[in-house]
Amino acid sequence: MNRDPVITARDLAKTYRIWHHPSARAKALLSRTLGLKPAAADYRDFHALHPLSFEIRRGEAVGIIGRNGSGKSTLLQLIAGILQPTAGSIRTHGRISALLELGSGFNPEFTGRENVYLNGSILGLGTREMDARIDGIIAFADIGDFIDEPVKTYSSGMMMRLAFAVAVSVQPDILIVDEELSVGDVFFTQKCFARIREILAAGATLIFVSHDMAAVQNL
Repeated sequence: MNRDPVITARDLAKTYRIWHHPSARAKALLSRTLGLKPAAADYRDFHALHPLSFEIRRGEAVGIIGRNGSGKSTLLQLIAGILQPTAGSIRTHGRISALLELGSGFNPEFTGRENVYLNGSILGLGTREMDARIDGIIAFADIGDFIDEPVKTYSSGMMMRLAFAVAVSVQPDILIVDEELSVGDVFFTQKCFARIREILAAGATLIFVSHDMAAVQNL
């Protein structure tokens, strides 16, 4: 198997500027238009992720643990391309399938079936490809007739089932899972772990964030 790096981070960092008052933000926008720097007294910088460098190679399964607020989700969103770094660089190679914030890729007004096709297009799959996968996705999610109901009527467990089923419907090169498996029941969680192992066996790379050490060790 090719063991080249599929994720390479160099001095990767993310900082958010927090304004002390809404008027300070407006004043900063005006200052930027005029080519001026905002006054330091109007804001503070929050460093969500301090400079970090690493490589993850093809076929590796990497567990990430840390306290709440330590930057785990920020890191995953940078890898997935949802966020842009404030400093440094992140390079990825191959198709990324990410299960991050619960239901973040779903339109609550659309049915589960419609959201499956919507997420498939985000993953780069055409309608014909999704037509070939839809039955398998629905069977894996196992949410019954709710597949044709608006997602806003779903429980968190149903949302996770459908989100995971879509995320693993393709053979991703990089699979990112952020603690979502704790939402499901034990039998579905076991089914998810089994599917993740199949994806790993096919040569994918896994990044898995969890507070459950047993789950991290299991994978």
